[in-house]
Amino acid sequence: MSLRALRTLHAIARHGSFARAGEVVGLTQSAVSLQIRALEKEFGAQLFDRSRRLPRLTPAGQIVLEKSAEVLALYDQIASALSDEQSLAGRLKLGVIHTALSGVVPDALAALNRSHPRVRVQVTAGMSVGLALQVAAGELDAAVTTEPVRPHPQNLIWRSLYEDHFWLVAPPGHEDRSLRELLTALPFIRFDSQAWAGRVIDRELRRMRLEVQDEMVLDSQEVILKMVEKGLGVAVIPLSDDARANLDLTCLMFGEPQLTRQVVLLERQDRPVERLTAAFSDAVTRTARTSGSLASR
Repeated sequence: MSLRALRTLHAIARHGSFARAGEVVGLTQSAVSLQIRALEKEFGAQLFDRSRRLPRLTPAGQIVLEKSAEVLALYDQIASALSDEQSLAGRLKLGVIHTALSGVVPDALAALNRSHPRVRVQVTAGMSVGLALQVAAGELDAAVTTEPVRPHPQNLIWRSLYEDHFWLVAPPGHEDRSLRELLTALPFIRFDSQAWAGRVIDRELRRMRLEVQDEMVLDSQEVILKMVEKGLGVAVIPLSDDARANLDLTCLMFGEPQLTRQVVLLERQDRPVERLTAAFSDAVTRTARTSGSLASR
């Protein structure tokens, strides 16, 4: 019996099609079909009703799905169970928002690797909402995201890693202008409201009754900063202290009082790789603390 084939079975059940499951597990649609046929041959039962437009689990398929969930959960816990406190081992499937990837996460991963060289971390980048759904669905073990705002999956828990502040960023030379003047006079580069941080920004703009001149809608903080650097407008983004210290831009506090956001580590409530996520969380908080102290000097 192939564990990979069982994971493929779960992906089909979760996403509703062989094609979408193949994208998630990294296989072609024909390879997905071959894996399912192999399982059906091994168990001597048809697992999917293929007479419909979308495949649907048969009663036998539902049994295999439920029982194999226990098998996969036990397998995923083996590496952690074999390791001791000083020498963790195993694989961590981790999602990370782009701002954290350009911030503390690379240094934290390097620190984790030095402390626990037998831990392997597979990183997927994305926006908070999408990463949360992948954690809830079991496609990721955990994710570094902004603190969830409703609606969010109900089976998630999170621990705080560090805090960012929200800033209005404008091209150099605008230090003598007020936040309201910059937001109403210059083109606005909006942080995509599909991101949780974007929703927070939109809500505060409405509360402040500010009407901005939308020029662009982007979901990458790095790209937004480049647009501002080129003089194409102003934007509101969350920044860590060390990131702001390295910017050659006009920065004004955004919000009354200044808005902050918590960057957190999202996990499912069952926390299947708790020791690995705890080690990673410790590495991030230590790195963030060090970066913050260096930036304040």
